[in-house]
Amino acid sequence: MSFQDQNILPAIRSMKDFDKMLQTSFEYGVFLDLHAGMLKSVFNYARQQNKKMFLHLDLIHGLSSDEYATEFICQEIKPYGIISTKGSVIKKARQKGVYATQRIFVIDSSAMNRSIELIKKTNPDYIEVLPGVVPKIIKEIKEKTGKPIFAGGLIETVEEVEEAINAGATAITTSDHVLWKHFDS
Repeated sequence: MSFQDQNILPAIRSMKDFDKMLQTSFEYGVFLDLHAGMLKSVFNYARQQNKKMFLHLDLIHGLSSDEYATEFICQEIKPYGIISTKGSVIKKARQKGVYATQRIFVIDSSAMNRSIELIKKTNPDYIEVLPGVVPKIIKEIKEKTGKPIFAGGLIETVEEVEEAINAGATAITTSDHVLWKHFDS
């Protein structure tokens, strides 16, 4: 699945961020840190604006990030995709026909091996690798899984974005408005 050459996935932490995203040409983005009570209206608004938004389920306030919440979100909110660190959430999202992104934190070789095993079990559509500033890790995970990679976390410069893309990342998740502006087509 291609993001039509969209190298940046704006990470939205507030409605102010979403308003800034609406001023860009980006079609895809990620909602973080939303309150459960806002989900329906925020996603309806995003759809009205022709935005395809992922939802980071682990960061929703007032909602447990488990397979029951995932089923509810998939049926009632209908996000474009779900991001989670939890394998049960990824499996349920895939069962419900929603794009699933397995978020992994690679802090050492042991975490890398556990993450690869988790990915084999959950079979996500995408993998989000944190921190995203280590091109070697992006390349290795892409080679071992064959999955499209999002790189996120600690990416602060245009050069770091380009290094991650050159290492095999499909897109970069970032809340940095300067990077949004630089890569907006």
